[in-house]
Amino acid sequence: MKHRIVVLGAGYAGAYVAGTLARRLSPEGIEMTVVNAEPDFVQRLRLHQLAAGQEIEAPKLADVFAGTGIRLRLARVTAVDPERQVVAVADADGGGELGYDTLVYALGSHGDAHGVPGVAEHAFDVAARPSALRLRERLAGLGDGGRVVVVGDGLTGIETATEIAESRPGLSVALVARGELGARLSAGARGHLRQACERLGTAVWEHAEVEAVEAARVLCADGTVLASDATVWTAGFVVDPLATAAGLEVTENGRIVVDRTMRSVSHPNVYAVGDSAYAVGDNGRPLPMSCASAGYTGRQATDAIVGRLTGRTIANTKLEYLGNHISLGRRDGIVQMVDDEGQAKPKYMGGRKAARIKAGIVRMSLWATSHPTFGLPKRKHRLAAAPVASSAETAVA
Repeated sequence: MKHRIVVLGAGYAGAYVAGTLARRLSPEGIEMTVVNAEPDFVQRLRLHQLAAGQEIEAPKLADVFAGTGIRLRLARVTAVDPERQVVAVADADGGGELGYDTLVYALGSHGDAHGVPGVAEHAFDVAARPSALRLRERLAGLGDGGRVVVVGDGLTGIETATEIAESRPGLSVALVARGELGARLSAGARGHLRQACERLGTAVWEHAEVEAVEAARVLCADGTVLASDATVWTAGFVVDPLATAAGLEVTENGRIVVDRTMRSVSHPNVYAVGDSAYAVGDNGRPLPMSCASAGYTGRQATDAIVGRLTGRTIANTKLEYLGNHISLGRRDGIVQMVDDEGQAKPKYMGGRKAARIKAGIVRMSLWATSHPTFGLPKRKHRLAAAPVASSAETAVA
């Protein structure tokens, strides 16, 4: 009987892990299924561009996995039962259950309303392709002078506000920051960001806490009222509660606690990658939710799965977070590196060169996902007679 590998989610992390495993493991020993709700690969890094009206490539997952032997199941994951080793899914035909021997949990994250009244009913977001398309349609319907309020001054909020301001100059764009704008950036980068907002005509409301969102306005705790024809909520992300409901060991916010090889500390045949994983980096700090973290955790999980199934030594891949690459429209950007403590280094890069670097990273991420087996050894490893699963494997740096 073949070893069944099921990958939940085909974002940056899930698509990479699935494609790499398909190349490195012999099809005589495994059968692999990828479960994803949408038929396309979603460039989440560029959803703010999609919302602003730009055309963003969305490769068909069937094409991405063509020739790999991977089975693609277009369905929504509704439950995980690690004791029975099955996953429940729902699709147009009613759904069913998928059994697994190894599970890769890569369901990512989605927007977090933080319990603020009116967000679910009245706000838009760019956390997923359908919601970004709804915002795109809304913005296209606003005439000159239409008012857009972006809530949240994290990287997503900054990129969304500046992208909309540049792509749709007839709109009035405001960015609501809970603290100082760009507080986690260096002083120079903060100054560059502020200048970019001024150049684009983006109003910035700092130290403002939103307490409610209504159909045509945003209400702040200090009494400030901002008129809004389209409110975009980017104030944080949260993972799906499926892992918590399944009984996996998770953090308070639902991320799966994993060991150094991305294996669940409570259920050894479950691996978590990307935003779903609570992984501690080489600096002793948890890796943040990011595309970069998806790459690092995905590589480590892949090496661990291959090693355990084939009886090979498991290497420790790098788990690091080097910095942020922020787009400020298509012609400006910021590259901000961080130290081992996660604090911004004094030096930064801004302007067109930074924008080109960010664009290059995005293109590279798409290409790598669309060609998941490129550059990997052509020799596929056969499974060991008894896949290694104990906690006593030898790990090498």
